[in-house]
Amino acid sequence: MANTSDIKKGFCMDYNNDVWVVVDFQHVKPGKGNAFVRTTLKSMTSGKVVDNTFPAGHKIDQVRVERRKFQFLYNDDMGYHFMNNENYEQTQIEESLIPNSKILKEGSNIDVIYHSEKNIPLSVELPQYISLKITYTEPGVKGDTATNSTKPATVETGAEIRVPLFINTGDVVKIDTKDCSYVERIKN
Repeated sequence: MANTSDIKKGFCMDYNNDVWVVVDFQHVKPGKGNAFVRTTLKSMTSGKVVDNTFPAGHKIDQVRVERRKFQFLYNDDMGYHFMNNENYEQTQIEESLIPNSKILKEGSNIDVIYHSEKNIPLSVELPQYISLKITYTEPGVKGDTATNSTKPATVETGAEIRVPLFINTGDVVKIDTKDCSYVERIKN
């Protein structure tokens, strides 16, 4: 059992029947009244972000989490299937725990955050960037070079993203996994 003096960024706790991680915090000691801790919490299961204030000395249930390396194998109607990189065991994770699952490429290495005591997956963290090949996009119109103009493109995983006009079918692009946005074209 921890208390508010143990709160720091990355601290995981059981709160309101969910596992939350501290994104930001501030210890406040006003001139009048009792001290308190103002926190920004993010749900490990739903991704929801809330602000909460705890009185100083409040007891908190700390949750131990583990980060395990997995490799994405395939997905089907049962879910997404991964292989543990340490012991080669396979596990299935539901799509709701995977942010931007449409750009996940077979063979990609990811981190799965597990609840240590219950041994259940809480969330999946994709790498910051992923490289994918463009399988289809309309050709850019010559002379149409307005700034920040984009067009839709389909990548090898089947997801559709927005790319600049100069990107062609067959190009390999780097994509930010947080918002599925184009970052840069990768030279061959």
